[in-house]
Amino acid sequence: MFDPSQLRTFLAVAQTLSFTQAAHRLGVRQSTVSQHVRRLEEAAGRQLFSRDTHGVELTEDGEAMLGFARSILEANERAAGWFRGTRLRGRLRFGASEDFVVTRLPEILKGFRREHPEVDLELTVELSGTLHQRLEAGKLDLVLAKRSEERPQGQLVWRDRLVWIGAEGLRLDPGRPLPLIVFPPPGLTRARALDVLERHGRSWRIVCTSGSLNGLVAAARAGLGVMAHTDGLIPPGLVPVPERAGLPELGPVDFVLLYGERQRDTATRAAAERLAEAILAGPVP
Repeated sequence: MFDPSQLRTFLAVAQTLSFTQAAHRLGVRQSTVSQHVRRLEEAAGRQLFSRDTHGVELTEDGEAMLGFARSILEANERAAGWFRGTRLRGRLRFGASEDFVVTRLPEILKGFRREHPEVDLELTVELSGTLHQRLEAGKLDLVLAKRSEERPQGQLVWRDRLVWIGAEGLRLDPGRPLPLIVFPPPGLTRARALDVLERHGRSWRIVCTSGSLNGLVAAARAGLGVMAHTDGLIPPGLVPVPERAGLPELGPVDFVLLYGERQRDTATRAAAERLAEAILAGPVP
């Protein structure tokens, strides 16, 4: 038997690759996280994480445990809901950044809809900066977006890094301005890319702007230029720009969950918490 609380801790560490960040997410001490992981490893009889001074990584057995942990927790939640005899109802206004929507979100929403069919889900897909603004205006109940430097709050879902991507075989002339494919303002990846290039004295020019990720991807696949994107969510047909191109590093990026401060009722809050739990237990990019 695997303890659900230990499995939730395991998933938090697997998604953040950090015992410290997992503790922050779960609202417990780091020693508690370490204890849960140790006891789960003892129950499994296998090492689930490899840990050294450079960080935390899943072992092969840890990768296998990911699928089992999600299945066990989903079954546990279904059983709890059945015997509680309560069903969520109401309308939930959920906002998500587009790079997540086209990759990980469909599977999560499918499961949420199956478990809570009486919740009317109103989905808004926008730039992270726009989602932050709509949340503050009281127009959204729950948001999954990139963390901005101006808004450092939020429950960490996972941490990744931004990288430069483009079509395979794309050639960049170091003597000419870097051709950029970007979201319009207030896109956070756009702001990061331009800031990093300015700080490193690298000239640039915008060759394509689109509010749609599909539009940006199409331009990149056509070889028009490069774009900044989350490493774990690189669209098919695009690859990281080789280091020999000499482009400056873009740094880390955090995806976070944020709740609206103007929750309309307890049913909305409960629905937001259930969807947040589904996202936190979802696939690791």
